[in-house]
Amino acid sequence: MEPGEVEGGPGSSTPDAFADERHRMVEEQIRARGVRDLRVLAVMRETPRHLFVPEELWPDAHGDWALPTDCGQTISQPYIVARMLELLELEGGERVLEVGTGTGYQTLLLSRLAREVCSIERVHDLLEAARARLERAGAGNVRLREGDGTLGWQDFAPYDRVLVAAAAPRVPEALKAQLGERGVIVIPVGGTASQRLEVWRRAPDGRWESRRHGECRFVPLLGRDAWGPERGSHDN
Repeated sequence: MEPGEVEGGPGSSTPDAFADERHRMVEEQIRARGVRDLRVLAVMRETPRHLFVPEELWPDAHGDWALPTDCGQTISQPYIVARMLELLELEGGERVLEVGTGTGYQTLLLSRLAREVCSIERVHDLLEAARARLERAGAGNVRLREGDGTLGWQDFAPYDRVLVAAAAPRVPEALKAQLGERGVIVIPVGGTASQRLEVWRRAPDGRWESRRHGECRFVPLLGRDAWGPERGSHDN
């Protein structure tokens, strides 16, 4: 991919009017707050975030905030996306389960950082819009499924990493069960108003270790092993 262009799909590219905005986003919002993973910084600098929000919001696509998008959902603040990606500790060979496809932005980032991505979304129209974006971007290593993300996706387990893009009262048991040895889960855990970003890791002896990484605020994770469907929607 040449400087000043963005990937629009296999064999195609278009002029990139937002390269400077993405560079400032990465330097001022992400690197300045302590994200140091070079692969995460590079992929966020290269990936066209504006294409995942309505066209009228393109001028705001790289601001330090979440934005509304399809189906009454939101796309998360750039910093929190980068922080969660960094906490996954991706090296490139992993199979990742993403709970909450949302707009597909984070899914596309994952596809460029990992070997394979399996992503679940409960809102049909949101999933189909994300599918179209990911196809245009040429993300050939992504599988998408409509369903209850709290139940995971057993067909392709075990996963090396699990990323949950909505807030849960606890880590769903199915996600733990589908994680491979030495795997990592990154998830916001807490109440519906505020949470802490947590990293759960399966130790070699099978025990679980967890660490908290600061306050965050996500919309509730809906499903059988989280909040009821009347609570809200995914944020990604």
